[in-house]
Amino acid sequence: MSDLSVVTEGQQSVSTGAARNLATTTKTPAQWEPLTPRWLLRLLPWVHVEAGTYRVNRVRLLVPEESELLVSVDGSEPVVDASQLGTIEFFRGVDRALLEGIAGAFTVERHEPGELEADDDPDEKFFIIAEGSVEISTIGKHGEKLRLALLGPGEYFGESGLFGDVTNPATIDVLTPSTFLTLSEADLQSMTGQSPELQASFERAVDESRMVRARADEFGQQRIEMRAGHEGEPDLPETFIDYDRFPKEYPLSIVQTILRVHTRVSDLYSVPIDQLQEQMRVTMEGMRERQEHETINNADFGLLHQAPPSMRIRPRSGSPTPDDMDDLLSLVWKKPAFFLAHPRAIAAFGRECTRRGVPPPTVNLVGSPFVTWRGVPIVPCDKLLVDGRSRSTERRGTTNILLVRVGEADQGVVGLHHVGAEGEVGAGAGLSVRLMGINQKAVASYLLTLYFSVAVLVDDALAVLEDVEVGQYYEYDHT
Repeated sequence: MSDLSVVTEGQQSVSTGAARNLATTTKTPAQWEPLTPRWLLRLLPWVHVEAGTYRVNRVRLLVPEESELLVSVDGSEPVVDASQLGTIEFFRGVDRALLEGIAGAFTVERHEPGELEADDDPDEKFFIIAEGSVEISTIGKHGEKLRLALLGPGEYFGESGLFGDVTNPATIDVLTPSTFLTLSEADLQSMTGQSPELQASFERAVDESRMVRARADEFGQQRIEMRAGHEGEPDLPETFIDYDRFPKEYPLSIVQTILRVHTRVSDLYSVPIDQLQEQMRVTMEGMRERQEHETINNADFGLLHQAPPSMRIRPRSGSPTPDDMDDLLSLVWKKPAFFLAHPRAIAAFGRECTRRGVPPPTVNLVGSPFVTWRGVPIVPCDKLLVDGRSRSTERRGTTNILLVRVGEADQGVVGLHHVGAEGEVGAGAGLSVRLMGINQKAVASYLLTLYFSVAVLVDDALAVLEDVEVGQYYEYDHT
């Protein structure tokens, strides 16, 4: 006997199992877990780029920003290439043969945590950090310790000691087991003294560097000559503004994919949810997620790669502390818009605040609560990866925190896109859809295209707190 004909003894009404066959199931659109609010894309002001390239014209730099040195490993020992040395201010313009000799004259030193001893002559050596971290400090006029810098791999110190320019000797504290490439003043003088030509080349490069520095302001740009507070009729200085001869250009990047949908599916199975539109929606969300990832991490234009060394700092103790966030604010102090951090970095910062008894306040923006520091919102974004991943079961790792100023009027960070392309989905969306055709299997193909980039108008619009540890926790005494 069929199960469908069985009637439960004493049954007085239709069963829910049978009634369900006559009911309409309430369905949701496809739920996609990687979807995020994409706050960065929402908060950035966007500029329409009509011809595909955005040029940032700046005042000419007389003293270019120095970059971190790339230290490679030859066998088991670190080495630095001569071309890398040529980017350092005092070595620019030095003869290539001399640079090759200088690069080969570096020796490898390894130090455990602690202060560099006097026997190491830290004031008469040039140090390149191959591995580890150091703190450079001095003593203030009231006897207090003043931190000058916190340096890591690829950074260097002591170059002025090679030329006898040390006026205020600093204390060098090695914070972690570290490996250095070092060059002493005696070795450099011995090398340049072997050839009058090399000696003259080196002295000429150093003198030219000092002359250029004398004409530059503190930003490395040509000083605007003027006179203020004068009386009588003195001769006024003459000046002009020179522009960067090779301004940086940002060509729009692209995210594209081809979406395929069988015509049978879109024709027969689109009630109550349109199958084609649902396929488009989830695909577009994925493209927007990739757009935000590239905006931060792209090697050519991503925000993490656009900040110069002078706008990069490291936390003193690994975890992001209120002091570190204040240091970021001291760099981007002209109308800072928001911090950007991975949710775990925000949690790590919250623990540091709790430990100090200064819980950060929150503010509601665009319908969502944000933690703030000094009134500046800390915006969560999982595209600032922790150990190269946006999500992990491990509760530790390192990441970065950004602080940005935004807008063209404030010489900040702006997003770039192209609107009005053929097949654009929604006015000003910058994302277009085009039907490419239907093949012999009745599968329709749609080309989805998104053009975008991001530009930093001046260097001090963006700062980075690097190598932030997110896995440090504390035990609290509840007695």
